[in-house]
Amino acid sequence: MARFSPDRRWLAALLLGASLAYAQDVTVTAHVVLVKVGKISKLHRAGEAVLWLVPVGTPVAPASPENPEARRPQLIQRNKTFEPHLLVVPVGSVVEFPNRDPFFHNVFSLFEGKRFDLGLYEAGSSRKVRFDKPGISYIFCDIHPEMSAVILALPTPYYGISDSRGQVVMPNVPAGRYALHIWYEAALPEQLNAMTREIEVSDNTSTLGVIRLSAASLQLAHQNKYGQDYDPPTPDNPAYGRP
Repeated sequence: MARFSPDRRWLAALLLGASLAYAQDVTVTAHVVLVKVGKISKLHRAGEAVLWLVPVGTPVAPASPENPEARRPQLIQRNKTFEPHLLVVPVGSVVEFPNRDPFFHNVFSLFEGKRFDLGLYEAGSSRKVRFDKPGISYIFCDIHPEMSAVILALPTPYYGISDSRGQVVMPNVPAGRYALHIWYEAALPEQLNAMTREIEVSDNTSTLGVIRLSAASLQLAHQNKYGQDYDPPTPDNPAYGRP
């Protein structure tokens, strides 16, 4: 029978530990398929569904302090739209809202998630908001009713956003049990809540399979930040800008 010297045993244990540690990091995949209900907007495709995993029984490590050298996530105002429409950030992130239009904007969120009002600010300037708790924030402009965006602040680093083909990839997920959460803008909240479930992640269970979402043509009706209907645009309103 072969015998190992103390040095060889130490090396073997080190290699075994390294291989186990490597095996604990799994790339989790899924495929999102939309089941259309009634008429649906052409803008609603299999892209921009968000899946995230929250460890069960093990708290998620708190987010690291913001690195001043790192580039902050941005929700840019340009051509009377928010770019991107969907932004996913870890809890604690500071998001910048630069105004790249040649007129004023007034960004606010008063519905869910982070509630804030950035006030009226001019072209070339910027504001920032810290998203300090988990939640879904619907973002609007108090001047331009056609502008909308969504920011998801998640309490976990394990998440993925589906691409235009519905593919989702979540790299570097440690093996273990997780609660799977799903969000999609065109799906009803009760449907998404019903899809929350516990899953096991391992080398042998690294795919979530096909996830079917019923997508309705939803319109998130909203008023301005004062709870009133928007004023129609007029040429003499410098804040609104030219159409």
